[in-house]
Amino acid sequence: MNGSRSNIMIFRISLAVAVSGILILATTPLSYPVVSGINDKLSHIFAFFVLSLLADFSFPDKKFNLYIILPLMAYGLMIEGIQYFLPYRMFSLFDVAADAMGLVLYRISFPLLKKGVDAIFNKK
Repeated sequence: MNGSRSNIMIFRISLAVAVSGILILATTPLSYPVVSGINDKLSHIFAFFVLSLLADFSFPDKKFNLYIILPLMAYGLMIEGIQYFLPYRMFSLFDVAADAMGLVLYRISFPLLKKGVDAIFNKK
């Protein structure tokens, strides 16, 4: 996958913003009614789908394999580890599984997404 420097920078900045935003949301004591129950798992799937896309397009010289998957899963585990020590949050292996599902769904949908992203950024 190729990308211009400016496009790669857009994806990298977006990735940094997403990682920071997700960490803030995951550790805040505020409760969001939308993010509870099954919606919580859907939020995890969606968040890691987006993180997968941003990470993949941020590093176009790397294939979407363990070099991208392992850091994203480590990030998800880190969040759960932090939540374990927060009295208003809880550690959940189901959340980690939902994170992994987001990665899998991204990988499955990659060919279609690549066409769309290429069309937007490369005008092809």
